[in-house]
Amino acid sequence: MSILNFLLLSICLTRAVSANFSHRNNTCRSFCGNLTIDYPFATRSGCGHFGYRDLLFCVNDVLMFHISSGSYRVLEIDYAFQTLTLSDPAMSTCNRILRDGKGNGFEVEPWRTPYLNPAPDNIFMLLGCHAQSPLFQGFPGKHLPCRNVSSMGCEAYQACPAWTSSGSYKSERHTVYGLSPPDCCSVSFDSIRSINLTRLRCQGYSSAYSLAPIHVSSPSSWSYGIRVIYSVPGDFSFCRSCEATGGTCGYDADAVSDLCYCGSWNSTSNCDKGSNIIRSVGGQLLPSLDSKLGGLWICCLLIWMSVWQISK
Repeated sequence: MSILNFLLLSICLTRAVSANFSHRNNTCRSFCGNLTIDYPFATRSGCGHFGYRDLLFCVNDVLMFHISSGSYRVLEIDYAFQTLTLSDPAMSTCNRILRDGKGNGFEVEPWRTPYLNPAPDNIFMLLGCHAQSPLFQGFPGKHLPCRNVSSMGCEAYQACPAWTSSGSYKSERHTVYGLSPPDCCSVSFDSIRSINLTRLRCQGYSSAYSLAPIHVSSPSSWSYGIRVIYSVPGDFSFCRSCEATGGTCGYDADAVSDLCYCGSWNSTSNCDKGSNIIRSVGGQLLPSLDSKLGGLWICCLLIWMSVWQISK
């Protein structure tokens, strides 16, 4: 056997075994940079839960989260606590103030709102909002929605280097808001249900979240970003049943319904119930490794036969 043939055969066998192992473990699990993308999320059509379709995109090993208000970088996905941590580069922090109106804020599509929203301990601080902003109209005096969230709020920002040096903070809450609104208004997402800078007529925003039970008083030590809580729409028992029988959870892109991928065939229940087999997702099986595995093994067989003939 020549060295070249030996190397070709070794490479072929290694790839075939590796591909087969990966296929058996999870057809839909993927990675983007150092982040694992697993159910209910996916970057591949037909994978994950259909409620999270067209949400995550991997761009040059950077995982991006896209909703109607804009695109955000995903810093972390915590599957145990069902949270995502997002970053908006146009968002202010304690060390920099951005008031150009380019921040995304946070506004999700109406059909996603039942299961995808900022966490209750996430605070949004709206900067430089106009006196005619919806924040202040109809909320005179104590009815103004500006308030602290998880011990975080605008008053603490007086200690921030960027805010004190720019003189952007104005403590004028005793004044009639229609004439002189506060330069910073901190709100919870639940109080207004949408952070849209254009609609709220604000120049910028900041967002921070609390990692309970730890409460950090200094704004320079707050965790800046948007912490989003997600849940799985509908009945999660389908996915549990699918995975318990060796399948991978996904959805039918045409019917927009749950689907269990069982290697070379798909099921509307789980991989133990052959009566519920369906053969296609939108006219074809979810692109899997089955055909590739077959091709790899055939390649290995041909190389082995070639080596055997030469050695005779």
